[in-house]
Amino acid sequence: MNSVVVKTILGFLFMVAVAIWVNSNFGNLNNSFLLILASFFGAYMAMNIGANDVANNVGPAVGAKVITITGAVIIAAIFEASGALIAGGDVVGTIKKKIIDPALFSPDEFVLAMSAALLAAAAWLNLATYFKAPVSTTHSIVGGVMGAGIAAAGFSIVEWGTMGKIVLSWIVSPVLGGLIAATFLYIIKKSILFKDDKLEASKKFVPILVSVMAWAFGTYLVMKGLKKVWPDIVDIFTFLPDTKKPTFLVASIIGLAVAGIVFLIVKPIIAKSVEKLGNSRESVNSLFAIPLIFAAALLSFSHGANDVANAVGPLAGIYDTIVTGDISTKAPIPLWVMAVGGLGISVGLLLFGPRLIQTVGSEITEIDAVRAYSIAMAAAITVIIASQLGLPVSSTHIAVGGVFGVGFLREFLASNEKYVERGFVSKIIAAWVITVPVAGVLAGIIFYILKAVF
Repeated sequence: MNSVVVKTILGFLFMVAVAIWVNSNFGNLNNSFLLILASFFGAYMAMNIGANDVANNVGPAVGAKVITITGAVIIAAIFEASGALIAGGDVVGTIKKKIIDPALFSPDEFVLAMSAALLAAAAWLNLATYFKAPVSTTHSIVGGVMGAGIAAAGFSIVEWGTMGKIVLSWIVSPVLGGLIAATFLYIIKKSILFKDDKLEASKKFVPILVSVMAWAFGTYLVMKGLKKVWPDIVDIFTFLPDTKKPTFLVASIIGLAVAGIVFLIVKPIIAKSVEKLGNSRESVNSLFAIPLIFAAALLSFSHGANDVANAVGPLAGIYDTIVTGDISTKAPIPLWVMAVGGLGISVGLLLFGPRLIQTVGSEITEIDAVRAYSIAMAAAITVIIASQLGLPVSSTHIAVGGVFGVGFLREFLASNEKYVERGFVSKIIAAWVITVPVAGVLAGIIFYILKAVF
């Protein structure tokens, strides 16, 4: 039997298993069939997040041949699920980015609209994955919620100012990601790769670069990966400031402490490693291998903690509305809902993730370890900068923008050479632009169908 068919069947069985479990535990509720259907859609959405979005975190490391696709899938699956279950939080916004006004819904319409949004976003992600286009899962669910909301209550339900910020992120994310990745790559080229004695330069600069990476990822992980469980962390470590979420100052200080420790550990290791290497670019690349594996794991953990909400937010909202009979913009996340999200992401990644990992890692431009380091730095630092400036960004657009950035810098330095596949660039940008409207139209159609049936 064709491997694609087998994988599709396995994915479908996971969705069915979720629906059966929900039926066995909540079949006595009013509107239980809608909850069962929503859980089926939620599992489908989670799988498609794993299939499409996770490639951004591990693709560059695979392209650099630091880890194999199999190794990347295993690392990402473990850390995505861990991030979702450990740091995903216990309360979630049911309406992503507050793009619609829930007061204009009836509870029944809200349940149908969120179900339509889940299915529409998942279907679009599924299609994008098929065409090898990494797109934003956040924008997909935003488009779905917007479209279903318009179908239910008209255009006045949409917060158009919020939608404007999302459109702005289409430009801000890839441009910032590309510029930061290109900047780091240029610094490495000037300080190490363009030097006659690359090993001596590596001995001096690689520990610094790895420490900067440790600061960036330490800060990033505290700000993004742990923000939902920060109050629980403060309860344990009482010397930390009692805030709802970590401030940049606190996160940065923790990042600096991590960077200092990493520098003390890495410096003698690099000095010893350099003695066994030849004076070549390949030798320099080898020094970045282990930091890149850590980066892939940490990016996956943070992604699981944050983006699982794209699958579980609407599902948690549906469950809460069916149980209480009221609509809430914030809903507690039952463990079973978070498990559907975390496990679904891992299942989708294991079954379908390699397709997009290959695209991000090697089909847009050739990536080695130094370039992958630059892309990983862009992924972390862009989010930190954007958080401080209040700019809307997409992790997908940042990572892919970073890939574009290192590719176009190579072209600039090589003058006439073409290192970036224009066909992929055009296809990906087109997919980004149409994500919100396509998901919106699909959600509107699905909402009308569900309303006619139920």
